[in-house]
Order: sequence, then C-alpha cells, then structure tokens
Amino acid sequence: MAANTRFSTGVHALVLLAADTDGLQTSEDIAGKLKINPVVVRRVFSLLHQARLLESQKGPHGGSKLARSAKSITLADIYQALDGGELFHTASLAGPQTAKVGAALKKVFAGAEQALSEQLDKTRLSDLVKKTGKTGKKGKK
Repeated sequence: MAANTRFSTGVHALVLLAADTDGLQTSEDIAGKLKINPVVVRRVFSLLHQARLLESQKGPHGGSKLARSAKSITLADIYQALDGGELFHTASLAGPQTAKVGAALKKVFAGAEQALSEQLDKTRLSDLVKKTGKTGKKGKK
C-alpha cells in the first residue's frame, strides 16, 4: 500500500509560504524548492484553497499566499483539508472471533486517532516556521 504524502507536502508548502510573506508564490516556485512536480503542488493547493487556508490569484502575476496568519493555522487544519478521513480501517472478515477482535481494534484505533488529533491541534504552522529557522518576515528567503 502506497503512503499518502499529501499532508506532508502541504505542510512543507505552507511553511515555505509562511516563511516568505513577500507577495505571491507560484506552484512552480514551491515545487522547485521541494524538488517535486508542480502538478502535485497544484493539487494540494487546490484542497488548501477550498479549506480557506490559501488565497490564490490567477494570471501571469498570480500565485498563492496564506489566507490567514501562520499562528492561526494548526496542523489539524491542514490535515482536515488534505486527508481528514479515518486513519485506520478494520477489515471485513468472517469468523467466530472477528467481531470481538474488530471491536477491540476499533477502540485502539479510536484512541490513536484521538492522540494524533490532539497533537496536530496544538501544533501551529508558525511553530514549524520557527523550528526551521525561517523568519516569516517580508523579504527574507
């Protein structure tokens, strides 16, 4: 099963946008910095725009920027915009013990998802910008 990297890509892209608030950045700009295909960035940006985490402007001088401050965006906001579904799924298996095991797994999965949700909710985009040594000020690159 392939890993979904949409959340990680989105966080990296938003950190770059938050670290350089001097105007708009294109998907090509961000993709170049992340060494990935611009199409991947555009898909992620589309979801972030729908979630109102990004503002975008089309045209030759277009690009994207944060829709609100990095302090007001949590990793939970980004996760909900990009993945947002259940992390774990129980298998539909037949057998005498599967119902009991399935019920036990659901409880374990719910606890793990709750712990992740709490951690993501208390981590702000601005925290990651600070940890990367980016300033978030205009003109700093």
